[in-house]
Amino acid sequence: MALVSLHDVSVAYDGYEALHGVDLEIDPQDFLGVIGPNGGGKTTLVKAILGTVPHTGEIRLAPELYRGKERLIGYMPQISEFDRAFPISLLEVVLSGLQGRRGFFSRYTRDDRAKAMELLETAGIAEAARSPIGAVSGGQLQRALLCRAVIADPRLLILDEPANFVDNKFENELYRMLRTLNERMAIVMVSHDVGTISSVVKEIVCVNRRVHRHRSNRLTEEQLRNYDCPIQLLSHGHVPHTVLEHHPGDCCRDHE
Repeated sequence: MALVSLHDVSVAYDGYEALHGVDLEIDPQDFLGVIGPNGGGKTTLVKAILGTVPHTGEIRLAPELYRGKERLIGYMPQISEFDRAFPISLLEVVLSGLQGRRGFFSRYTRDDRAKAMELLETAGIAEAARSPIGAVSGGQLQRALLCRAVIADPRLLILDEPANFVDNKFENELYRMLRTLNERMAIVMVSHDVGTISSVVKEIVCVNRRVHRHRSNRLTEEQLRNYDCPIQLLSHGHVPHTVLEHHPGDCCRDHE
């Protein structure tokens, strides 16, 4: 049974339709890489699944995604959506991932703090645990946001551009961590770089207002054109790259 089912889902902002007629299922062992042009609707798709934007059509969450009133979906937003001026430490960022279980005003337990520190240690930033988020690098905050997304042991993990602001060493470690996490949770990862994530994800979902799921982690330029996904694949030696081609019309609007 699918963890998440979308049927004929559309999302509009001020009369502009950012997503149209989306049908998509996310299964328990999926590791989906979501690609597409800027403004094509990748982040809108994520927000529709999270229930943070109004939509038409139907989005169903399976009972397995609930523990009582707690929803077992971990979410790592783009770092640009996070207020760096908020007076909170990296440790507190990670612990905030337990609010669905503990509530906003409950005290965190010793075990909670130990688990948060263990995650920060795994991410290589335990020494900065007490540092305010305004005093750390973007890469350190990005790692803390990943720790926050998984601390409550979700059944579905959604990541929006998780490799932004991290160096190549941690990017490789990140993908190794995600492969391990995928053994016990479904993962949906938004990325601008199909060349890099194709070696990590199991299947690719192309989003350009409409959504096309490709039952493989490899895409040809012809397939991308058929999916109306204006991405050109480039490869130099063993290191693949991607660039976005020009795409006309309203898909360039900044509504993603």
